[in-house]
Amino acid sequence: MPQESDQRTAGVRSATLIAALLVAALILIIGLIASQRASSPVSDGSGTDVAEESGGREEEKFDLSRRIADDPLAMGEVDAPVVLVEYADYRCPFCGVFSRETLPALVEQYVASGELRIEWRDLPVFGTESLDAAVAGRAAGEQDRFWEFNKAVFAAAPDRGHISLPREELIRIAEEVGVADITAFTADLDSEELNQAVQTDAEEAAALGATGTPLFLVNDIPISGAQPVEVFEQAIETVLAETSPQ
Repeated sequence: MPQESDQRTAGVRSATLIAALLVAALILIIGLIASQRASSPVSDGSGTDVAEESGGREEEKFDLSRRIADDPLAMGEVDAPVVLVEYADYRCPFCGVFSRETLPALVEQYVASGELRIEWRDLPVFGTESLDAAVAGRAAGEQDRFWEFNKAVFAAAPDRGHISLPREELIRIAEEVGVADITAFTADLDSEELNQAVQTDAEEAAALGATGTPLFLVNDIPISGAQPVEVFEQAIETVLAETSPQ
């Protein structure tokens, strides 16, 4: 068994190194994009240019939030000062850890107060079932059951390994969480439009250099992996301090 233990240790070290490199790459990319945009204001998606005066100069903010009103894949006020963007895969065990252990605390502490908005992005990396589950989540969202579906999938996910999500299981979960029209839900599992929406999210993540999940952006602060809730709280508080009136 020593050989198996050594292999596990090597695997953990490799995963840790990959996560660290991913964060470093994100920080570099964010810096480059901010630098490239230094000569022109950044749009926040509402038609308003975003720029902050600090020490007599403008600081450009890297912002991937969409802030779409009534977006079924988002929760929280559309104009919340902090947006947490989550890139995740339904078959990712660490995404499940975040959903079960961290997300509820952030919702209670910050979403309920109007300080935080959470926007989901699909990043299916574990094969066909991951892609199918991503489409299924959006199909549930078509009937206002996205977050219920999301929570149910992650509630059943193992701490290690990848949950099995064949089509019949996706339909069963949809029924469990109260998707009203299962016939429409089942048809939407083959929707090219929903599939393309998933691909758009994945392409956005790929442009950042993301290859694993979960990955988060708290405004322009990158966080990789299912970090303790305190890590997210610190990032959120940092942004709140920067955006609060002086």
